[in-house]
Amino acid sequence: MKYKYPGSCPVCGSEMTISRLTCTRCPTKMEGEFAACKFCRLPDEQIEFIEVFIKCRGSIKDVEKELGISYPTVRNRLEGVIQALGYRLENTDSQVDVENRERILQALESGEISSQEAVRRLKKSAK
Repeated sequence: MKYKYPGSCPVCGSEMTISRLTCTRCPTKMEGEFAACKFCRLPDEQIEFIEVFIKCRGSIKDVEKELGISYPTVRNRLEGVIQALGYRLENTDSQVDVENRERILQALESGEISSQEAVRRLKKSAK
């Protein structure tokens, strides 16, 4: 039976390293200190999110539908994965503004909100 690589020590929480590799076809074994990939250290929930994100080709709207979660939740999960992989998050205020305007305009186009409500929301987001 194969087990998932435990990314962190169950005792102290530090990173685990792989110290022994065995060939599945022949009796070859290697010992040493081997690093696991960054993705191997992620919890199952984040790996599942990444799989859905890739399947949806990075479309946040499609990820929302697939997982049944809101836009802010998708963004938060994506940012959590980015941080867990060891990357620093840039200040994305302007990107958030653009995406917020796009959501408002999509809601207007689909008839979810009136033009007056769209104007109100756009003015509010500009402040």
